[in-house]
Amino acid sequence: MAVGSNLTSAAGPPEKTVADAICAVGQATGTAPTASRYYRTPAFPAGSGPDFVNACFALDWPGSAADLLEILHGVEADFGRVRGQRWAARVLDLDLLALGAQVLPDADTHAAWRQMDLTNAGSQTPPTLILPHPRLQERGFVLVPLADIAPDWCHPVTGLSVTRMRDALTAADLSGIVPLAGNQGLVNPPSDG
Repeated sequence: MAVGSNLTSAAGPPEKTVADAICAVGQATGTAPTASRYYRTPAFPAGSGPDFVNACFALDWPGSAADLLEILHGVEADFGRVRGQRWAARVLDLDLLALGAQVLPDADTHAAWRQMDLTNAGSQTPPTLILPHPRLQERGFVLVPLADIAPDWCHPVTGLSVTRMRDALTAADLSGIVPLAGNQGLVNPPSDG
């Protein structure tokens, strides 16, 4: 999952909102999430608001993608998220990036959204959950923190690992993505064995 915030919530500034949101998802799912470092990232699209604080986190989830998405939307609402304009500034954004190797709703729909031009993608909302996230491979603000916790996860459609997708981005795609000071360790880092 990806988490981001660029507005102050009732929890506090974006860094506190991100931390509290990860904990809230853990409590709601009864799991202990593994979280990346936090990164300051430019708002997307450029000029759409203040810089974001972004991170990624993973958890073991035995249920359906739809049920997990419902939990994420509930946590967003608890933090004051109001869904309005697509890609606008927000107190909290929780995105379900992937669930194992599932491709939802089907490969053709996934391909259509993955290949959609940015103008149309910014003005349309998918009618159903699409997994993996159709723009995952082009977003440095997702791939950089995701590489902290899942560098070897492979996209089930493209076959590319998180590391390879991140490394394929241009310097411009990665510009301005910097780890926040004081947040250099992982929460519940994955074990080596």
